[in-house]
Amino acid sequence: MNRLPNPDYASLSAALADQSLPAAVLDLDRLEANARAMLTRAGRLPIRLGSKSIRCVEVMKRVLALDPRFRGLLCYSAREAAWLASQGFDDLLVAYPTVVRDDLEAAALATRAGTTLTLMIDDARQIDAAEQVAREHGVCLSLAIDIDMSSAFPGLYFGVRRSPVNKPAQAVLLARRIAASGNALRLRGVMGYEGQIAGLQDDLPKQSLKNRIVRWLKKRSVRELSRRRQAVVDALYVAGFTLEFVNGGGTGSLETTADDRSVTEAAAGSGLYSPTLFDHFSHFRHAPALYFALAVARQPLPNVVTCSGGGYIASGPAGNDRVPQPFLPDGLKLLPLEGAGEVQTPLRLPKGVTLAPGAPVFFRHAKAGELCERFDRILLLRDGKPVGEVPTYRGQGQCFF
Repeated sequence: MNRLPNPDYASLSAALADQSLPAAVLDLDRLEANARAMLTRAGRLPIRLGSKSIRCVEVMKRVLALDPRFRGLLCYSAREAAWLASQGFDDLLVAYPTVVRDDLEAAALATRAGTTLTLMIDDARQIDAAEQVAREHGVCLSLAIDIDMSSAFPGLYFGVRRSPVNKPAQAVLLARRIAASGNALRLRGVMGYEGQIAGLQDDLPKQSLKNRIVRWLKKRSVRELSRRRQAVVDALYVAGFTLEFVNGGGTGSLETTADDRSVTEAAAGSGLYSPTLFDHFSHFRHAPALYFALAVARQPLPNVVTCSGGGYIASGPAGNDRVPQPFLPDGLKLLPLEGAGEVQTPLRLPKGVTLAPGAPVFFRHAKAGELCERFDRILLLRDGKPVGEVPTYRGQGQCFF
């Protein structure tokens, strides 16, 4: 468990004294503490950074430089991976398949320039699209097979709907299709992301029965998925294919992923910023490191202030857990009938707290990298004091989805 105390509101406010609000703020001390904690949790495995959960070139470079066990990036878009290659990154694994021609061509050009870039597939039609572009550009594109890591219990689908590949024979067929392309394509690795283990909280307040059920389901699922991933890897080796990597995991599943001996690397990123959707896991807690600050604009009631902006709702199923939460000062509450609004966010003040117009209120986003789509730069803090700022993807003029 990471038990760093919350920052002091007065000190954090002072750090933003010369900043225009809204502003995104990253505490480098907490970021680095989270990075070290993730390495400890990953045990024997190196960690490939999930770019989706970071979306800032300079932050990714900082984390990769912290420890040699941070190796490579897990990208969410082929076009993003090609752009990251232009920013000096290498060993880029794209986590999601693409059949968009422009994106495949960007990947081919990056490969021709010498970047190690691997595209994800789980369907022969994706292989066909990659092969056509590879032949047109005279390159050999590297591919990885995404395998299904969901569990089906009686009356319950426990997992995320990603790959249809859940049997060793299916993976072998795809591998043979890749090999049939000759020098246009090559199989480089396998990925199996256990989303229901990595991203599903199991220690929610006042939900003890649900928590027990989720933990039981996770335990059953982990055993099943480790056998499945190992069976796929074994079948590929028996069929004569050599794998450079087997990728698995996420911030919430680093320990169980490391226990799977077929896995050679973990992937994680959200734990670096530690958003609210990672507050309630039973086996770890990282320190909130990325916040955003809104300015108090008016006071409609003695116990209510209203901030400008703030409606940064996270993706996924609509619900209260996708709404940003006030962080500092302590005790502020969103109004249930208004929530975080597009242009204003009202907050109920606890007793003894007063906030004048212009005062900052700090919030945490529900997810990690999505906040960077709202800001073009991030203010960096070290020992609670500003030490510079860095651009987000948005600040560099990039938007991939």
